[in-house]
Amino acid sequence: MNPLLALNHFLNFVLPALAVALLMVILAQIFFRQRVKPLGWIRPVAINFVVGCAALITGLWVFGNDGKWLSYVALSVAIATTQWVLMRGWRA
Repeated sequence: MNPLLALNHFLNFVLPALAVALLMVILAQIFFRQRVKPLGWIRPVAINFVVGCAALITGLWVFGNDGKWLSYVALSVAIATTQWVLMRGWRA
């Protein structure tokens, strides 16, 4: 596998984590303006992205291959939980 193909595989592996992280922060900015205003958007996207990558790596480790639906469910739940913690959702 040449380096360009390896980079393509890596980017395709982490792109769902980036997309869900970005979408979660954008939707939080739209629906919960007062709670997320002090957070900005770069730091929550980065934190959600790292947590999402960890969820995908865990799914790859558990199932032995990439692309299982349960891995994507875990990705969504992990990023949603992280966003809830970042917004201090327990103080609602």
